[in-house]
Amino acid sequence: MKRLSQIASLLLAVCLMLAGGADAFAASRIKDIASLQAGRDNQLIGYGLVVGLQGTGDSLRSAPFTEQSMRAMLQNLGISTQGGQSRTKNVAAVMVTATLPPFASPGSRIDITVSSMGDATNLRGGTLVMTSLSGADGQIYAVAQGSIIVSGFSADGAAASVTQGVPTAGRIPGGAIIERPLPSRFKDSVNLVLQLRNPDFTTAVGISDAINAWAKSRFGAPIAEAADSQEVSVLKPKQADLARLMADIENIVVETDTPAKVVVNERTGTIVIGADVKVSKVAVSYGTLTVQVTETPQIVQPNPFSQGETAVQPQTDIKATADSGTVAILNGPDLKSLVAGLNSIGVKPDGVIAILQGIKSAGALNAELVVQ
Repeated sequence: MKRLSQIASLLLAVCLMLAGGADAFAASRIKDIASLQAGRDNQLIGYGLVVGLQGTGDSLRSAPFTEQSMRAMLQNLGISTQGGQSRTKNVAAVMVTATLPPFASPGSRIDITVSSMGDATNLRGGTLVMTSLSGADGQIYAVAQGSIIVSGFSADGAAASVTQGVPTAGRIPGGAIIERPLPSRFKDSVNLVLQLRNPDFTTAVGISDAINAWAKSRFGAPIAEAADSQEVSVLKPKQADLARLMADIENIVVETDTPAKVVVNERTGTIVIGADVKVSKVAVSYGTLTVQVTETPQIVQPNPFSQGETAVQPQTDIKATADSGTVAILNGPDLKSLVAGLNSIGVKPDGVIAILQGIKSAGALNAELVVQ
């Protein structure tokens, strides 16, 4: 009973926190719910070599591209590699990835992620040599180099090994220097396009109305229009500065709305119920079946002087118990009554997940059920 009361209290606390009262709307700044289309991130990628490993690099026979890259690098440095074969285990081929933030200027630094490509076992202590990072257009936008920070580790012996985290991947904070600016410039735009992080027509129209109400008092005319559930277009007035206009708009507070949704994770038993979730009147019964199998083998000794052998006689006891199911009527006009109805049945979170799936199959759950 104590465990059931704890589960009930936890569910009620989480759902009340999500509900925040009877009103499902929440006030948020535009900068918190939408992003500028011209200010999008860009992905960068590169191929490089990590040196200085303590014998945990690529085996050159299994990863021939590592040897080819190492020879090419040495030749570019004016070192001849003709004849002979390298046996070093201190080098590893890696892929370097990074995210180029919007409006990044040459000379600024960004974080990079380094991931092994070959059969290297650990990148700890390694140093990434100069690696160019290219965008989707094939142009080089940054150059990366530096010592790798690896959070995972591995240790092995002759008969056992232990690994924690991922030792074949690491990060270099500020490991890349931006060398080329992005082609598009913010000042060249004639309008602003706001993209909602959670597309919703109600929220998009609310953003447009809030911007127009502010623009009428500032410029004397509306400047925003909701294109669809995700985009809101803002026309730049002739007398306005684009950067200052965006700074004013992103701090406008609007009312946001979200669709009714229930998210369950069967692996962890997590249940998240939105504030607008409602359940039509339905009767629910829940019962569990427990099967317990116990093995108690017995040792059987032979009779004296019988030249018999000691034997093991297996003995298995199987016990099955079925808990009586409690029938409850759920009618959730609001979130609080729905949670109270689920808690009245007195089941564990995995049982609540099964009940929610059954209610959805019966057509009584007036929300989207997302199973992760």
